[in-house]
Amino acid sequence: MNPALAQSCLRAALTAPVYDVAERTPLQDAPQLSARLGAKVMLKREDLQPIFSFKLRGAYALMASLPVADIATGVVAASAGNHAQGVALAARQLGVPATIVMPRTTPRIKVEAVERLGADIQLVGDSYDVSCVHAKAFATDTGKVFIHPFDDDTVIAGQGTVGVEIVQQLRAPPRAIFVPVGGGGLAAGLAACVKALCPETEIIGVEPEDAACLAAALREGRPTTLPHVGIFADGTAVREIGKRTFDYCREFVDRVITVDTDQICAAIRDIFVETRAVVEPSGALAVAGVEALAGEFAPEDVLVAINSGANINFDRLAHVVERAELGAGREALLAATIPERPGAFLDFIRRLGYHAITEFNYRYAAQNGAQVFVGMRIAGTPDETDRVIDRLDDAGYAVQDLSHNELAKLHVRHMVGGRPPQPTREALYRFEFPERPGALLDFLTVLAGRWNISLFHYRNHGSAYGRVLAGFMVPEEEDADFASFLDATGYHWTCESENPAYQAFLAAAETPATA
Repeated sequence: MNPALAQSCLRAALTAPVYDVAERTPLQDAPQLSARLGAKVMLKREDLQPIFSFKLRGAYALMASLPVADIATGVVAASAGNHAQGVALAARQLGVPATIVMPRTTPRIKVEAVERLGADIQLVGDSYDVSCVHAKAFATDTGKVFIHPFDDDTVIAGQGTVGVEIVQQLRAPPRAIFVPVGGGGLAAGLAACVKALCPETEIIGVEPEDAACLAAALREGRPTTLPHVGIFADGTAVREIGKRTFDYCREFVDRVITVDTDQICAAIRDIFVETRAVVEPSGALAVAGVEALAGEFAPEDVLVAINSGANINFDRLAHVVERAELGAGREALLAATIPERPGAFLDFIRRLGYHAITEFNYRYAAQNGAQVFVGMRIAGTPDETDRVIDRLDDAGYAVQDLSHNELAKLHVRHMVGGRPPQPTREALYRFEFPERPGALLDFLTVLAGRWNISLFHYRNHGSAYGRVLAGFMVPEEEDADFASFLDATGYHWTCESENPAYQAFLAAAETPATA
């Protein structure tokens, strides 16, 4: 550990004028989580800030530290959400103009929140990276100051005030603090300040498993760019950790863990049960991390989780609810083959035992057997799904557990029962594309061509990206051309032709090998 760097960050945090705009948020007991997880869990409620996120701390700390003459012409930021609101609020407080460059994919609720704070908005590009390049060029051309969302020592110190408050609010150092990681500003500042005051406290960074830029940087020994990041936890969907934040995190963050979408959804639900507040996916990362490590800590251990933000679109809640029970281990998804005869459904349900059925999908396809897609409530014990599957196996049913199959959870459960009427050579792919007005039309325009689309399913939950499952009729002699076509689309894609959920419910019987 670098004590000098920790002390320097602490001094800067203690003198940062963040409370001109920020609140000293409460550190709240979480008795239900504590009872279930076997340790004393406390929630640092940064979701209660005026902009419902910690981001205003760092933005104001930096802007207030700059000479008035430097920012008189205005400030510029690139952001799809929380940093944008932090800069806009800080600019209003300081009486300077602000320009926020946001991706065209930014949900309207976030655009309107920034507009209400008085900032000018430019919608540019379909991603943060494109918006950031434009914002930096705009700042250079106009003489305005670019306000980085995380990779700046003063921003890091401003976010570090969260850690200072936690130490001040507790009588003794906590056993561990769980902190979400995106670009690394909050993790860097909090970790440095807490280590300066309580070096024995463990700092645990939590990342989405599909956007783990800090974990990647630690493996490589330097910041490295991820080829693709998931978009569910959009507030932490960062392709590369900051260079300066990485220096801090490497020194002061003790370990980094990852959680998946289902675990994040379960944490959102658990935070709601505890507080009646609905946090955004990135805001629930820390609690998801605590739950992932349940069992590592003693009942007397104090564990602090940062509820970092609550800027969630209302229309995303359907996806959260859909995945929360799976993430908590309280729902299982099964594919089963049952006899195609009267009474088969009843016999199968009896074999499941006394479980609440959440979903049961079936469509007649062949006389020799029926494929059913079943969702059922389970108690959450690690082996309960295995026991049910063993019982069904013993009764002669062929069963597959699809509870961890992303294709099944995202698409197949909503489209069970559609098979081609005859064997066909179909290639199946999942795609993600930037979501904005006209985006689906643009996507279909790119995909249009000489290959017939044989299957199509589109889903969007108010996020910045749409998700599509598409099947293509590809002759064997055109496999190479089709592969080149996929690469040329520019979209992120995943081949799912061999996915067991597809084979069970959507593929034609005796489907030939595909691209």
